[in-house]
Amino acid sequence: MSTIELNQPSATAPQIPVLKHAAIDGMEAYRALVAEAERDHEAFWARLAREHLDWRRPFTKVLNDANAPFYQWFEDGELNASYNCLDRNLINGHADKTAIVFEADDGKVTRITYQALYHRVCRLANALRARGVKKDDRVVIYMPMSVEGVAAMLACARIGAPHSVVFGGFSAKSLHERMVDVGAVAVITADEQARGGKTLPLKTIVDEALTMGGAEAVKTVVIYRRTGGRIPWIAGRDAWLHELEQAQPDTCEPEWVGAEHPLFVLYTSGSTGAPKGVQHSTGGYLLWAAVTMKWTFDIKPADVFWCTADIGWITGHTYICYGPTAVGATQVIFEGVPTYPNAGRFWDMIQRHKVSIFYTAPTAIRSLIKTADANAAVHPRSFDLSSLRILGTVGEPINPSAWTWYAEQVGGGRCPVLDTFWQTETGGHMISPLPGATPLVPGSCTLPMPGIDAAIVDETGRDVPNGQGGVLVVRKPWPSMIRTIWGNPERFRHGYYPEELGGKLYLAGDGAIRDPDTGYFTITGRIDDVLNVSGHRMGTMEIESALAANPLVAEAAVVGRPDETIGEAIVAFIVLKTERPTGAEAKRVADELRAWVGKEIGPIAKPKDIRFGDAMPKTRSGKVVRRLLRSVAKGDAISQDTSTVENPAVISQFADAV
Repeated sequence: MSTIELNQPSATAPQIPVLKHAAIDGMEAYRALVAEAERDHEAFWARLAREHLDWRRPFTKVLNDANAPFYQWFEDGELNASYNCLDRNLINGHADKTAIVFEADDGKVTRITYQALYHRVCRLANALRARGVKKDDRVVIYMPMSVEGVAAMLACARIGAPHSVVFGGFSAKSLHERMVDVGAVAVITADEQARGGKTLPLKTIVDEALTMGGAEAVKTVVIYRRTGGRIPWIAGRDAWLHELEQAQPDTCEPEWVGAEHPLFVLYTSGSTGAPKGVQHSTGGYLLWAAVTMKWTFDIKPADVFWCTADIGWITGHTYICYGPTAVGATQVIFEGVPTYPNAGRFWDMIQRHKVSIFYTAPTAIRSLIKTADANAAVHPRSFDLSSLRILGTVGEPINPSAWTWYAEQVGGGRCPVLDTFWQTETGGHMISPLPGATPLVPGSCTLPMPGIDAAIVDETGRDVPNGQGGVLVVRKPWPSMIRTIWGNPERFRHGYYPEELGGKLYLAGDGAIRDPDTGYFTITGRIDDVLNVSGHRMGTMEIESALAANPLVAEAAVVGRPDETIGEAIVAFIVLKTERPTGAEAKRVADELRAWVGKEIGPIAKPKDIRFGDAMPKTRSGKVVRRLLRSVAKGDAISQDTSTVENPAVISQFADAV
């Protein structure tokens, strides 16, 4: 990284100036931080930890790598995440500052100050303690986007109970798997959630999950009354959130925990089927959440920050719950969808709430381009977006044409567009433009954050030259990194620090390439069997397992194909136990299988295309030839060698998508 030179933007890119007086002000300031980290990696991170967090007991040891790759950071220090996100703001004179501007699906707006959020969190923390939840107990949160969802996360952190948030779109089966794996003792949920003018059940899904067995440790289900819809009730176990809070004091002494204490476990899809419980620490994770809010987003006291993610994903953890509150920001939280009541909802909200920093997914941008081009009334130009000063994207690489539209039509050609690369496992941004320093290139996430030693290597772990594609790795540990896979340390070791790369390089699981002239990074896609659907990672094996469990299905294979709106579309190749269906029967069966997957995993996992055949194309050893299926899914002519395929004639049967 010491060889980084000042990059120049492409001649065809919008000429967007860097911000003046930003947290990292210019490329020289960026290079100085990179050099500081290179000179003394531990001293660099120790300085940041002392400057950006409040410690109950200061740490004396920075990095413990004796049991690598199970690294420990600031291990003898003590702190509390909820204290750093709430109490510290009260002490610093921000008690009356608006913490959250919440806009409900129906447009109702609620504002809550840091003082009020502190009291709400304390009451819920006390209520959980009163119900027997104690330090180290795990709590599952299955909530809609809401102030209450954020309060639930911070309340768990306050009492030292690691939380595991499950996306509200996941099925009872997916919820059950996560409750059982993490060993939850309590669940916090809502009666229903409201999205796009519709109400969707949550509490009934929790009840269904709890009847599946294995989650008997759950003794408490706390329900936020969101819609007032009728729900089943289990006396003694179920309790209304508002009734529990009414009985509790509005202050709560935080549980001081070691820096390595698990803050949360968040499940993400893996290539082997079973979801992986990514475990994050308290100190290292919170540090990077705060630092990246300042470096990447250049957060200022007067900013209004809006991240459109859901708290069920890592983006919602870092850039809704913990990052904004750790730096005392005012943020917008949105319950609904960008197309309800019309496709101008995002731009209308930016206009009304004077949003200055907007962070969303390329999938949302691409879908809104289509509607804006077709209807001037919902085009960004029809709204006053002059409050914006920084734009960001997250979840997947943004294609240059969408980047340019976003920069020009939403940002007015004056707002830096930050294409941020990071993962559930990394805790925060790893490679990203910095608005006050980095010249921008559409389609590139540009340069690593200071302190992040990213590289591109071949399959043996050797560096590849710029301009040659390879595997993205990180050579040195960093504080916000994944600590382990919950309950499965060997899966962590083999999955993220594989022996074939020497056992010392963090494997991101993505391919990448660096520009020969500038050194900028561009992410080229996953190298494993994990799909990126609308910015959400879905394991192909998990979807295949769900399909194979259907009584109609003999075999199933799942691949991805490029999709201009959602990034990657799920394509399922199916062999039934009966004859291959055609025409209307094929459509009926396909719809049945989509509904099945929706129930088993969640609507996000439903295949966009389903293709039927009499048999899978396999090698003589019985392995499904997925490279051929990927070509079929993309509509490419089969020009590859099929000599190793035992039954190449079946490939043509999968030509038609249903």
